[in-house]
Amino acid sequence: MKRTIDKIAVIGSGIMGGGIAALCAAAGYRTILLDIVPPGISEEKKDDPMERNRIVNTGLESLSKTRPPAFMDMEHDLSLIRTGNMEDNIGEISTCDLIFEVVVENIDIKRSVFEVIEKYRKEGSIVASNTSGLPIAEMARGRSDDFKKHFLIMHFFNPVRYMKLLELVAGEDTDPEICNFISSWAEKALGKGIVWGKDTPNFIGNRIGVELICEAFRLLGQGLSTITEADIIFSRPMGMPGTAIFGLADLVGNDTIGHLAHNSYNLLENDEYREIYRLPDFFLGMLKKGMLGKKTPKNGGFYVSTVDKNFKKTKRVLNIKTLEYEEYNRDFVPDILKEAVQQGSNSERLFHIFRNHEFSGKLLSSLFVYSANRIPEIADSIVDIDNAMKWGYAWEKGPFELWDELGVERSIDLVESYGFTIPDSVKRMISSGSGTFYRTNDGEKEFYNILKGRYEEIKKNGNMIFLSNIKTSPEKVVLSSKSASLIDLGDGVFDFEYHTKMNALNGEIVDMIPKAIEYVSKNGQALVIGNEAAGIPGAFSAGADLKFMLELAAAGKFDTIDSFVKNAQSGMKALKYSPFPVVVAPYGMTLGGGAESAMWADRIVAHSETYMGLVEIGAGLLPAGGGCTNLWRRHVESVVKEVKIDDLMPLFLSVFQQIAMAKVGASAMDSRNSGFLMPRDRIVFNRDYLIGEAKKEALRMIEDGYTPPPVTKIRIIGDTAMGGVYSRIHDLKKTGFLTPYMSDIAVRVALVLSGGDARPGSYVTEDYMLSLERKNFVELWKDERTFKMAEHIARTGRSLMI
Repeated sequence: MKRTIDKIAVIGSGIMGGGIAALCAAAGYRTILLDIVPPGISEEKKDDPMERNRIVNTGLESLSKTRPPAFMDMEHDLSLIRTGNMEDNIGEISTCDLIFEVVVENIDIKRSVFEVIEKYRKEGSIVASNTSGLPIAEMARGRSDDFKKHFLIMHFFNPVRYMKLLELVAGEDTDPEICNFISSWAEKALGKGIVWGKDTPNFIGNRIGVELICEAFRLLGQGLSTITEADIIFSRPMGMPGTAIFGLADLVGNDTIGHLAHNSYNLLENDEYREIYRLPDFFLGMLKKGMLGKKTPKNGGFYVSTVDKNFKKTKRVLNIKTLEYEEYNRDFVPDILKEAVQQGSNSERLFHIFRNHEFSGKLLSSLFVYSANRIPEIADSIVDIDNAMKWGYAWEKGPFELWDELGVERSIDLVESYGFTIPDSVKRMISSGSGTFYRTNDGEKEFYNILKGRYEEIKKNGNMIFLSNIKTSPEKVVLSSKSASLIDLGDGVFDFEYHTKMNALNGEIVDMIPKAIEYVSKNGQALVIGNEAAGIPGAFSAGADLKFMLELAAAGKFDTIDSFVKNAQSGMKALKYSPFPVVVAPYGMTLGGGAESAMWADRIVAHSETYMGLVEIGAGLLPAGGGCTNLWRRHVESVVKEVKIDDLMPLFLSVFQQIAMAKVGASAMDSRNSGFLMPRDRIVFNRDYLIGEAKKEALRMIEDGYTPPPVTKIRIIGDTAMGGVYSRIHDLKKTGFLTPYMSDIAVRVALVLSGGDARPGSYVTEDYMLSLERKNFVELWKDERTFKMAEHIARTGRSLMI
């Protein structure tokens, strides 16, 4: 029997339940969201559907206001979600193929919900609990054989849309076919990274994460670091997010951390680290005073932020001895980091911190040893643990990858000097001559199976392509520079990869475009443009290299700026008209020049978390790599030729406002609504599939008999647009969306989009519109206000509002 998912039920409309429902709807599934009838309804309202659905509707309304947004395309996603209550609408779960239970973490309440589900579910439907640590055997006790056969744990991480991790746990009676199906479905349809855990407390991610946090609490209490110093070190320098350790506790909720630690202590009687789960007095004092973190903004947590009457935001940090707040020094850089910067490679910087900073050395040692000791207790391989921490805690490297980066063999003596015992499995790995947990063999990544004492290939879907693996075979990198590479993906398809900071477009990349076109024309049949930058959300390309142009502008080399832009325009245009298909695979920040390069391609295969926008106005500029030209073209070519010029005005103002207000799509779906993606373009939910799916799209185009697009002209609206533009600019200035100088830039944007001096309603060439872009771009660089804005955003990452 072929199993499919058509309709989904989610029971529980809190943050997690609502988030799961929103994700399922974004993926295109009809979803019913249910919750309890509010207790104590008055007699006159007991039959009122609005009152009976008040809890679920309030939950959904709150979800629509969350930041970052829970919905990818709110109008579309909400149209697929129906709400109801557990008394009047529970029968509808009989039409569902998958039923999520997302109620409070109480075993008795969950059992009662499963009892109700069993009464109404259809035979063969899958039932999943989103529990963060309750045992599956206990939850399934008393249920039928068919229920148990189709029951498993699917533990999402919050926020559901953005966190890639999905921990799956099967029961003794769960059908292996169900495990295989749901794993494959969730990976591709929902874009999740799957790790299979075992029925142990806190599963994988929280088992490792809570140990790290509790060990940090212990070391903090010993005075080995301050909160500020620890969080600065255990953020970007360690490849961890800015929340680091104590900021993460505030984000998750210190009450939640306390609950997880308490459960760990009670349930992990044989855990060698059990005593670290005894919460220190300072933390218990925080809980008693209601200092729970982000959920108690007035009370704070490890940090607190206040806003004075002048709207100035101030951040303060906790003194754990007094439980009072002290000034937070935003400019503080620990001495150990200043020293580490001088050490050369990232591995040497990491080792310097590990060896010379006791807090960091002990915390990392604890993480490494504890993680190794958890195999096979919580997972069967180091890969599952590493992936859980990368996908659930947003680390760039998992514990074993981090240990490899540090150097396993050279760190063993130091680990032991910090008071930790190296696991026998790790000692055997070293003594066998295998010095790393991971290696790459013939372009495929392998991991060391510490249970079997050998390397094994990391299993992955055949449609996944990882550039980092391919590049380990030097012959696969056919062209290379400091800023970009051309990589052989096989089957005559090549990938053009940017690898600058934030993948910003610079002169080297521009110069390499014609070389890549020539190489593929002679040696291949298609080109993909894609890369694999780390981070959440990561950056396909955050725009052009401002520093490069700032240097030219400072030297008054405006002719050189003009030449650079002209070369960039020519190169991107050449990609469009090349004799082979070009497919761009964007994700994350796809801004400015990144969005422009995507719009020149034949096809876009975008990750669902792709945020496209032309944001140049924030740097005192306008789009000059074809952004104005192509965004207007996409809009105007979507209507029939017989439409009158006046009827194009709403389209024109829409495009103008997107550029003038530097609007950025909140997802690939939102970017599609804005015209950056066309109906022919595809959206992929799992980023691991992105390069592979782009390659498949290119091969499909070849099979369909690809020919380059014809050279056509673009219909322009002319100066008839300017009256509406000036009115719109006035409104935007009045409401504070545009500053005086940004208003001047907006006028230039309108002039480019409208076709300059060309006759209203006429058709102009791409080259004509590109010349308008370039001319106004260079003229703006001659204005000192643009220089100030560009310098400020390059230095701070924020726009200067002048």
